[in-house]
Amino acid sequence: MKYVLALDEGTTSARSVLFDSECNVVSMAQREFTQIFPHAGWVEHDAVEIFAMQLASMTECVAKSGVSPSEIAALGITNQRETTVVWDRHTGEPVCNAIVWQCRRTSGICEELVRAGLSEYVAEKTGLRIDAYFSGTKLKWILENVPGARERAERGDLLFGTVDCWLLWKLTGGKVHATDRTNASRTMLYDITSDKWDERMLDILGIPYCMLPEVKSSGEIFGFTDILGSQVPICGIAGDQQSALFGQGCFESGEAKNTYGTGCFLLANTGTSRPEVKNGLIVTAAATLRGEPVQYAAEGSIFVGGAVIQWLRDGLNIIERSSDSEALAVEAEDNSGVYLVPAFVGLGAPYWDMRARGAIFGMTRGTDRKTVCRAALESIAYQTDDLIGKMREAGFPLTCLKADGGASQNRFLMQFQADISNIEVVLPASPEATALGAALLAGLTVGVWKDRDYVREKLGGGQRYLPDMDAAKREELLKGWRKAVRACREFE
Repeated sequence: MKYVLALDEGTTSARSVLFDSECNVVSMAQREFTQIFPHAGWVEHDAVEIFAMQLASMTECVAKSGVSPSEIAALGITNQRETTVVWDRHTGEPVCNAIVWQCRRTSGICEELVRAGLSEYVAEKTGLRIDAYFSGTKLKWILENVPGARERAERGDLLFGTVDCWLLWKLTGGKVHATDRTNASRTMLYDITSDKWDERMLDILGIPYCMLPEVKSSGEIFGFTDILGSQVPICGIAGDQQSALFGQGCFESGEAKNTYGTGCFLLANTGTSRPEVKNGLIVTAAATLRGEPVQYAAEGSIFVGGAVIQWLRDGLNIIERSSDSEALAVEAEDNSGVYLVPAFVGLGAPYWDMRARGAIFGMTRGTDRKTVCRAALESIAYQTDDLIGKMREAGFPLTCLKADGGASQNRFLMQFQADISNIEVVLPASPEATALGAALLAGLTVGVWKDRDYVREKLGGGQRYLPDMDAAKREELLKGWRKAVRACREFE
């Protein structure tokens, strides 16, 4: 039996998951890392700490599995997307903390680009909207604000990468500076139709070409790393949401999934045809194997999903564990007219409002922590419903929603999602869809699994939630949500 190791580097933790050839989890390890908030709206990570935690979790995962490293056929990487790392190619030292995808410090740069009339060009070439979410303006900020960074970059001394690229460079001992198409497509620097870095965007943002990594398919051999004395090929890389799309078996056009992680991300596979979406959705590259044509996905991105539960725990201290939120929400019975809009870092799709901030509406003297907890969980489902509606408008008539991510284990949330969206919600047999996607890409590349059809048979299906809410109640709740969002956006 051969095994495949997946490194799942998320927004709050570095995880490692070892799968066997039947797609079963053999071993798992996780390390949380520091969340840094230097100013309001700014979010950073220490890239050195990220690698240290990822290496520690990988070593623990393999060591406690009982599997010999020589039996590991391949390694895949999946990662938080858009987070920007710049480091010295000679010393390997980052020039500053990584700027996280949630960070809004470059909102002003984005507004300048919009005023310059570049919105249509960016959408046409990159499939994205001009927003601080994406990597390009983060990189521009680093070059303009870190002393000496621009001069060093123009000399060819600095390298840029998203987190996958940084991990790959470190794992290969600085031998490989590369990324995959799914991560490149999230930078606002990549032409997803011509499949290359866009020179005009580089010129507009003042980014030297020599900083950029080579772009490859998601499933091919990138390089090799040492795992406890054995050389293992790194041959699968995909941004976390495209990895989850692959891990959920959404291989065909029209298949969709929603990941309930720190944020929520709804992706629908559109095959080799680039979709035309102009209703708040964006277009991104989907994961493919080497030699396959480029595939695309329509995407809606929610900035604060499961993170609102973390906020209840760490910010308000009204729950001790994230899992406590389910029991409290059920105990509340209904939301009592209270709506929480978690626009802590602005609103993502379909609103794309960088200036919006979080708010709670409809509170009375009787509002308690149970009600707030329920409103927080409901906000995740409402935001997802906004995206489902836009997907349907764009011609993707979703009849079933595949769900994964940590918050998908919350039964109250999943049932409320089915109810408020009037859609069947299906969980995968394995909750590790994101890590599994990276493992599948790596395993298919080296022949652990022979093809997608074989993989689909292995994936199976898990718990299902069916809608059970009358139409009048659904519309009443959605009307309240829309009112809350409007009020939130008017307060800046």
